[in-house]
Amino acid sequence: MLVKHNVDDSSIELDNLKNDIRQLEQQKESSLQTLKSIEVQLSENTVQDAKAKRKLAEKRSILAKATSDVENAAKEIEALKSNIKEIKVVKKADLIETPQVNEENYLLGLKVEGPKIAILVDSSASMTNEKLIDIIKTKSSSNLEKQQAKKWLRTKKVTKWLLARLPQNSDIIVVAFNENAKLLGNQGWIKASAPTGLPSILSDLNALIPEGATNLQRGLQLVNKYAPSNLYIITDGLPTKGESSYKSLNPFASCSSLLGRSSTISGECRVKLFQQTIAESAKSGVQVDVVLLPLEGDPDAINQYWRWTATTGGLIISPASNWP
Repeated sequence: MLVKHNVDDSSIELDNLKNDIRQLEQQKESSLQTLKSIEVQLSENTVQDAKAKRKLAEKRSILAKATSDVENAAKEIEALKSNIKEIKVVKKADLIETPQVNEENYLLGLKVEGPKIAILVDSSASMTNEKLIDIIKTKSSSNLEKQQAKKWLRTKKVTKWLLARLPQNSDIIVVAFNENAKLLGNQGWIKASAPTGLPSILSDLNALIPEGATNLQRGLQLVNKYAPSNLYIITDGLPTKGESSYKSLNPFASCSSLLGRSSTISGECRVKLFQQTIAESAKSGVQVDVVLLPLEGDPDAINQYWRWTATTGGLIISPASNWP
C-alpha cells in the first residue's frame, strides 16, 4: 500500500516546476534571440568584409595600372630622350666658316639683309688700336705688325661675321677705304652663294694694311656706283679727310687741316667734315647700319652716326669688347 504524505504540498512543487520550465523557456528564447542577433551581425560583418576586400582589390588594380603607366611613361621618356639626341638641329648655314663666333655671340637687332648688300670697311691707321698712343706707335711699325694689331684683327672678324650671315640670294660687294677706296674681290657684285666669291673677298681683306687717313667720302663714292639697297659700315670714328674744296666752304674756315695747313684735325672739324660728307655723298633710299669700334678721343662719333643711321631706318651698334 502506497501512502502519499503531504498531499497539500504537491501542488506547490508542481508550480515550482512549471516556473522553472517557463524560466528555462525564456532563457532559451533569449538565447535564440541572442544567437539570431549574432548571426545577423556576423552576416553584416561578412558583407562588409567582402566589400572591403573588393575595394582593396580595386585599389590594388588601380595601383598596378598606375605603376604600369608610370613604367610605360618612363620608357617613353627614355625613348624620346634617345630620339632627341639623334635629332640633327638645322641651323641657318653660314656662308663662310667663322669658328670663333657662336650663336650666343649674335648681336640683338643687327640683321644682315637686303637684295644688294655693300659692306664698307675702314682700313685707316686708327683701326689698329683703341688708344692714340698705340696708334702712333703702330704707324712706325712693320706692315706685318699693323696687320696683326688687335683692333684690325677684330675688324676682320666683324667683316667675316657679316659675310657669314648674308642671305644666300643676295648680291654682295665689300669696299675698303682709308685715304682711297678699293673694291675687294675685284668682281663687282658677287652672289652670296657663289663658291668662289666670298673667298676672293677674304683673300683681299687679309692682304690689306691698315694705314693712312679716314676718307669716308671716297668709300661712299665707290659704293654709290653699285647702288646698294643696304650698306653696312665698320669703322671707329668720324672721317679725317674728304673730297670737297673746303676753302670755298665757310664752316671750314678754322679747319686748317682740311686746307692743307695742319697735320691734325680737331673734333669740331671732324663733325663738320662728316656732315659735309653725308650731305654730298650719302644716297637716299639706302638703309645704313654701322658697327662702331672704340677709339680714344672721338666722343662725337656715336651721336653723328646715330643721326645718320636713324634717318635711313638703320641702326648703330657699339659692341662689347669680347664681340665677336
